[in-house]
Amino acid sequence: MSNHRHRPDDRYAPPIYIPERHLNNLRQASNLAIDIGGSLAKLAYFSNVHGRRRTLSQDGLSDAEFGNLQDEEFRRSRLHFVKFETKHITSLTHYIKDCLGDDADQVAGRTIRVTGGGAYKYTDLFEKVLGLTIIKEDEMACLIKGSNFLLNNIPNEAFSFKKNGNPEITFQKTGCEFPYLLVNIGSGVSILKVYSDEKSERVGGTAMGGGTFWGLGSLLTSAQGFDELLALAEKGESSSVDLLVKDIYGGSYEAMGLPGDLIASSFGKAARSRIAGPAREQIHDADIAKSLLHLISNGIGQIAYLHANLYNCERIIFGGFFIRGKKATMHTISYAINYWSKGKVQALFLRHEGYLGAVGAYMKGAESQDVVPGNNYGENFAFSDSFEVNEVMSKALEFLELDRLDLPLVKFPLIEGLDYQADLIDLALDTDARHYWLDIFQDGLERFCKVIRDGESNRNHIDRRIAFFKKKFLECLALLRKNPFAYGVLTVRTLLDCREQFLAEFDFYDPYIKFKQEENTATLAELPARLEYIHSLPWEERQTELIRGILGGNIFDWGSSAVVKINESKQINFKEACDIVQGRPWFVDHLEHWVKRLKRAPVQKMMIFVDNSGADIVLGIIPFVEEMLRMGSEVVLAANSRPALNDITSHELRLLLTQVLPLSPVISQAHHSDTLRVVENGLGSPCLDLSRVSQHIADECLDCDLVVIEGMGRTIHTNFHSKFKKESLKLAVIKNKWLCDKFNCPMFAAVCKYEVPDSLYNDD
Repeated sequence: MSNHRHRPDDRYAPPIYIPERHLNNLRQASNLAIDIGGSLAKLAYFSNVHGRRRTLSQDGLSDAEFGNLQDEEFRRSRLHFVKFETKHITSLTHYIKDCLGDDADQVAGRTIRVTGGGAYKYTDLFEKVLGLTIIKEDEMACLIKGSNFLLNNIPNEAFSFKKNGNPEITFQKTGCEFPYLLVNIGSGVSILKVYSDEKSERVGGTAMGGGTFWGLGSLLTSAQGFDELLALAEKGESSSVDLLVKDIYGGSYEAMGLPGDLIASSFGKAARSRIAGPAREQIHDADIAKSLLHLISNGIGQIAYLHANLYNCERIIFGGFFIRGKKATMHTISYAINYWSKGKVQALFLRHEGYLGAVGAYMKGAESQDVVPGNNYGENFAFSDSFEVNEVMSKALEFLELDRLDLPLVKFPLIEGLDYQADLIDLALDTDARHYWLDIFQDGLERFCKVIRDGESNRNHIDRRIAFFKKKFLECLALLRKNPFAYGVLTVRTLLDCREQFLAEFDFYDPYIKFKQEENTATLAELPARLEYIHSLPWEERQTELIRGILGGNIFDWGSSAVVKINESKQINFKEACDIVQGRPWFVDHLEHWVKRLKRAPVQKMMIFVDNSGADIVLGIIPFVEEMLRMGSEVVLAANSRPALNDITSHELRLLLTQVLPLSPVISQAHHSDTLRVVENGLGSPCLDLSRVSQHIADECLDCDLVVIEGMGRTIHTNFHSKFKKESLKLAVIKNKWLCDKFNCPMFAAVCKYEVPDSLYNDD
């Protein structure tokens, strides 16, 4: 932690401490922006985070070697957002000054974009202390720009809330759907219609907002602040203060369709009792706060609905200081919107709604610098604070970080239907499954760290880095036990991706690279014999053996604890791995239908989403690719852009193919004629979310006849039920006990799932 505290002239706030990593990042930051509200302020800036990693190269190697390891420096572009209480503004201003330094050349020409109510109040402070040029930005314009950016870049940013629902929180898919209403609830309420990224207008508002709730609450209760008032409201029962329909009619008013528990008059019961004297003690502060919350929220909800109806919008996004992930507030607003619209209008909230103004202000300055092009940022879970429902903010500082991705990501065009869900199961909905998987990741952490230690070539501070990684990842698991919605939808994919991000943050960029190098080199030596055996088989038997080989290769998965345990006791070879796989009939066995399809006509073009290094790619996929090329197919191999476990990356796959060329004339000819290509998928995960893939993948797949997906992460944890507009072939071995129990199948059960659009089999 840094020893930077507030200055002596900051007389109204206690000291705050700022992590050293943010000091380092801010020192070389560009394009500062800040959103200053009455209670909270948010600082935004862009930086390049530097690190070192080991990569593979073929410099100076013989034809028999796969690749040698070499060190290289790399950088990741990152957007930082720091949220703090406005009372610390002086302290933070001096902190920024310390980071920028006294070098006039470094400060010269720099600007800071300021929005929010404090943009005018603190202008003199920024100019005097920082010496930067102040550019004031319109608050509403920043909110809209920030909203669109977060919706387009962060999966599961928007969600709906239903009290006592299963689940209470339902996340929306990535991307803006225009038009929508943005209802910003601050002291008052502003209602804006957002037509597109470029067009919006203020269509209404009301003076009854968060300031009304706070002001009346201060008069009517003993609450000392906004958070305390909200906390009171969440404990209260408004029926002791509000007059309900059943209090008037003795039940529901069925003729008018009014349920008995509907509020007929806010604070109506208070008027029937004597507030002064002993009777006042019967009405608790919590009940008053709850009634007041209902009054304000219902009023805002009704006004918002009327504007949605008037301006033909089916989606209303609520944001602002009043929301802040509070269950009682979201429930009341959601209930009001649903009631008034009869379910036709949807109330949505944002996980990071507190950052909208800061994001928008930053982007105003970044547009001319090309640092925020397109939809190619993703949330960094390692150091980001996500919303925690029903908790009062207690930390002086909170952080949101967005990493710039390698490539812009788009939806895979061949997905069938609009309701694509990548993941097999939502762990937030299944308590038993959630605890099982959280335990799996936690219990396997020591073994996982041992693998990291054994494979890591960068020994610099390795014990300290591993200790930090363990600490942060355990904190992540603890948070998800308490709040499974913290990072959006919680799935096995989420947990795997979180772990990969945490590894990268502590310079374990690719801890399996040494193992991948060794396995690829070893299996390349076995490839000629494997190809010779495949070539010797009759045609139909050859097709069976090729699929069996892919399944056998999929056993070599370092993400499976069952496989890791097997290899700890005995190092298995490829033949033994094939024998481990369930014998036919397989758990899902469409092999005959696949072979029949090949007999009918060759596949013109196919895309194969590949999985693991070593035997999986070399002895499983490569022979299959050669056979498809021999039959006249064009083949596109889609591989990860970034490392994850022992999955092969696109860079490594290109190196591997150069070593395969001398061993297969068919592959060599296809490589030189460009009928065999490698394309990076834009991802760095053992799983496959086809709602976010690289534009290269999207372009290449448009004229494909067949999509092939292999591996447990890509085919079982994700995409098991996915439907495609073209033919698909899914191949995997189930290597997890929980999955076996779910499917009622044996360990190492095989999946060979061939599908065509609108039917399971093609029998023509």
